[in-house]
Amino acid sequence: MSLLARKIRLIMKLRKSGITDTAVLGAIERVPREAFIPPMFHDQAYEDTALPIGCHQTISQPLTVAMMTQELRVNDRHKVLEIGTGSGYQASILSRLCRRVYSIERHRPLLAMAEQRFNELRVRNITCKAADGMKGWIEQAPFDRIIVTAAASAEPPEMLMAQMSIGGIMILPMGRDKSSQFIYRITRTETGYDTEKLMPTRFVPLLPNVARNEPEPPDTTIADAINAGETQAVGADADDGDDSFFFSAAPALQPV
Repeated sequence: MSLLARKIRLIMKLRKSGITDTAVLGAIERVPREAFIPPMFHDQAYEDTALPIGCHQTISQPLTVAMMTQELRVNDRHKVLEIGTGSGYQASILSRLCRRVYSIERHRPLLAMAEQRFNELRVRNITCKAADGMKGWIEQAPFDRIIVTAAASAEPPEMLMAQMSIGGIMILPMGRDKSSQFIYRITRTETGYDTEKLMPTRFVPLLPNVARNEPEPPDTTIADAINAGETQAVGADADDGDDSFFFSAAPALQPV
């Protein structure tokens, strides 16, 4: 089966699994996932599965990316902070939906490769840095939306909460272990914060500081992606999570 056919099959599966936002589906259709994974996994680019990207991290399964993006309720006026650049895929999806993405990654080798992909794909509205994501990006705060792609243990980081604008939304996984993790949506109001428990998930833990002394992960470029199959429409993306939602086909998601 060709990459294009696999992509069409994936989009249909996302629709059946509750992804109803046409802007989110359009972004997933236009961003070439194969450009964000090592060449050895290109034949699995449009399977609904997480794949390794190096530094003991993975690119999230497409349903995870789609669900978190849909629940973020982002629009083209928003400034978005992403914690965990990872492969760059989630930031690239967001870049098609918002005004600007600021993305923080603690693994320098992953960040370097993500920035290379953004350059090759001509994505101009993503700004990245290597830093402690738990501290956010004070110089650019406040943010209309924040998305975290690693699991906080029990409470969202206070510094991230403080960097949300009034009316802003944060999507993040929380749980003391992978068996008890859920995705939460936190909305900042004039008087405090409203929290909604959305759906079960599995992510690697959210860690402080910048990782040190790491080997370079396997390389992949846009040329690799094209050589592996059909040329895809390239778009304007971290998914540090070893993650997996537990959904059956359903018309829509409801908070639990």
